[in-house]
Amino acid sequence: MKRLNITIPERIAEAMEIYGNKSQFITEAVIEKISRDKKKKLDDLPIEGYKNEYSPDKKINEEWETATIEGWPD
Repeated sequence: MKRLNITIPERIAEAMEIYGNKSQFITEAVIEKISRDKKKKLDDLPIEGYKNEYSPDKKINEEWETATIEGWPD
């Protein structure tokens, strides 16, 4: 175990008065937050990958579009 001295807003400290073991409550809250952040990061990976892959595809598509309509009458 590691001992930490933290500062929190007064209203949060007051809300925590109902919990007997504040250290356990804070530990569980931090674990939950870290888990949510990791899950969000994993959920965002496919989106970022798609965006990274989509960019070259978009450029190629624009090049083909230009080549395709070059000979068309206006």
